[in-house]
Amino acid sequence: MSILSMTAVELAAAIKKHEVTVKEAVEAVLDNMEKKEDTYHCYVTVDREGALKQAEEIQKKIDDGTLSGPLAGVPVAIKDNMCTEGLLTTCSSKILYNFVPTFTSEAVLNLQKAGAVILGKTNMDEFAMGSTTETSAYGVTRNPWNPEHVPGGSSGGSAAAVAAEECFYALGSDTGGSIRQPASFCGVVGLKPTYGTVSRYGLIAYGSSLDQIGPLCKDVTDCATILEVIASHDSKDSTSVERLDTDFTSALVEDVKGMKIGIPRDYFGEGLNPEVKEAVLRAAEVLKEKGAIVEEFDLSLVEYAIPTYYTIAAAEASSNLERFDGIKYGYRTEEYQGLHNMYKKSRSEGFGAEVKRRIMLGSFVLSSGYYDAYYLKALRVKALIKKAFDEAFAKYDVILGPVAPTTAPKIGESLSDPIQMYLGDIYTISINLAGLPGLSIPCGRDSKGLPIGMQLIGDCFKEKNLIRAAYTYEKARGAFVRKEEN
Repeated sequence: MSILSMTAVELAAAIKKHEVTVKEAVEAVLDNMEKKEDTYHCYVTVDREGALKQAEEIQKKIDDGTLSGPLAGVPVAIKDNMCTEGLLTTCSSKILYNFVPTFTSEAVLNLQKAGAVILGKTNMDEFAMGSTTETSAYGVTRNPWNPEHVPGGSSGGSAAAVAAEECFYALGSDTGGSIRQPASFCGVVGLKPTYGTVSRYGLIAYGSSLDQIGPLCKDVTDCATILEVIASHDSKDSTSVERLDTDFTSALVEDVKGMKIGIPRDYFGEGLNPEVKEAVLRAAEVLKEKGAIVEEFDLSLVEYAIPTYYTIAAAEASSNLERFDGIKYGYRTEEYQGLHNMYKKSRSEGFGAEVKRRIMLGSFVLSSGYYDAYYLKALRVKALIKKAFDEAFAKYDVILGPVAPTTAPKIGESLSDPIQMYLGDIYTISINLAGLPGLSIPCGRDSKGLPIGMQLIGDCFKEKNLIRAAYTYEKARGAFVRKEEN
C-alpha cells in the first residue's frame, strides 16, 4: 500500500510501527501537491517549511513515547477560516489578504496536541458564503473526480484535498451543509457534529448559532477518531458543551440490528435527481438487509427551511462581518476622503459579490420595521423545525436521506443563479437550524461517474448512532475509490 492511499488511522499505525517516518509522509503529500495543485487548487496557503519542521519535532515525540495517539504524525489540512498562529488566515477574502493571527483556534490546537502536522490552509467560499468554492477571492477549486465540476462548498478545498490525496484528512466548518455537501460531491466522508461539541473559538464566524467544525476524511473510522480528538469543552466558547460521551470510536461496530431508520417522504419528491434518489434508497436497502428497521414518514416544515436559514444566517453574518472595516487589520483602500468614506471603500473593494449580497440581506432583516416581520418570525420557525425533528427522533434512531438534490454541477453553472444555489441546500440546512449532527457517506456514482452522498441525521449528541450506521454501511459497500486521471 502506498503512503498516500492510507487512511489517517492506518498511517498513524504505520508510523508507530516504524514502517513510515513522519517526514516521509509529509514529503509524499507535499510532492503530490506539487503535481496536482495547478489543476485542483485545493489550498490558499501551503506551509512546506513549517510542515517539515513539525515532522521532525513530532517524530522525536513519537520515538520517545510522548505522543502515542491514533493521529500522531498524520498530515492535515485546515479550512482557511480557522485561525492558525503565524500562518496566513484569509477566509478566501481580499479583505483578510494579509491577516496572520496571533493565536490558534481550539480545534486545531487539539489536533496539534495529538501530533498532527499542519500542511496549510484550504480554499473555501469567501467567508463560507457559497456552495461551490467559486466565491473565493483566490480562484475556484476543482473537483478531483472531474475538474470541470465544482467540489461543493464552502469547505470545497478541504473535501477536494482529501479526495485528491493532498492531505490525509481535513477540517471544515458547516453552517448549512458546508462539510456534508462537499463530502458528497467529492466522494469522501464528512461529519457535522452536534452544535457545541467542537469549540468555535478561533473560527472566523459566519452564522454564530449555526457554525460547527468537523472532519472530512477517507472513511468512517477516521471520522470517529478525528471527532474524538477535536471534541472538547472550551471555557473560551460560551456555546461549548461539556460532554462525557466523546469515545466516538466505540461506535465503530458493524451492527444495526433493531436500529430504527426513518426516511422522510418530503426529501424524495420534486427536484431530486432520479440517480441520486435511486442510489440513496439502494443504500437504505443495504441497512435494511443488515437488520435495521427502515420506514418512510412525513417530516413537516421542509419547505420553510431555506427562507428561515437564509434570514438567520444573513442576519448573523451582517453582524459578524461588521468588524472588517479597514481599521484594525486586513485590507484598506488606498484612496479615501474621511473616515466614513474609508469604511465604505474598504468594504466595497474588500468583500466579494456574494458576501455583500448576504450582508445587505442581513442588515435589511435586522432593520427597524422589518426585524419582527422577518428575523423574529424566522427564529419562531427555527423552533418549530427543531420540534419536528424532536417528534421524529421519538420514533427513529437515525433519519436517512440525500445530501444534495444533484451531483456536483459544472463550474460556472451555479453562480449565474444564486437562488438555484441556495435551493441546493434544502436537505442540509435544517440540521444546522436544529443543532443536530449529520454525516455524509458516499453511496454511489451517477452516469457521469460523479459521487453521490447519503446523509444520516441523528438526534442531539447521538453521533454514535450515525457512526454505527455509516460504519455498517461502509463495510457492506466496500471500498469507494476514485480512479486516478491519466
